Amino acid sequence: MKAYVVNEITISNPALYKTYVDQMPQTLLPFGGVFLARGTPEAIAGEIPSPRVVLLEFPSLENAKAWRDSEAYTEILKIRNQASTSRVYVIEGQ
Repeated sequence: MKAYVVNEITISNPALYKTYVDQMPQTLLPFGGVFLARGTPEAIAGEIPSPRVVLLEFPSLENAKAWRDSEAYTEILKIRNQASTSRVYVIEGQ
């Protein structure tokens, strides 16, 4: 069953965050992860959760968790954590 990682992000240091953005996509490849959407959300009901939302798809929950725990991702996660605050969660889907 596919899994979707949702990241609600508030960026505090855009220049440093770009360093993360430039390095992050290649960390997805070994785990079959792909971007489905990323950008500024538009509210259609209620408040937007954050100024930027990223939606990733993985072939399984196991792949999503393995990516998140991978050495390549945890190394650049330090950059993201310095440049932004996030709420990240995973959802299994169809």
